[in-house]
Amino acid sequence: MAKLAPSGMIFIPCKDGISHNEIEGAKPEHITVGCNVLLHAMLERAGVV
Repeated sequence: MAKLAPSGMIFIPCKDGISHNEIEGAKPEHITVGCNVLLHAMLERAGVV
């Protein structure tokens, strides 16, 4: 994918530091903040902000 477009990752806190696993757990407020980071990055990239 990196050959096609720039990429990055947005990390949010997960219970016990476990991610990419079926027992992963995240608080709704952390998910909301992560989604807002993604939203604003997309808007900035699109030149909207």
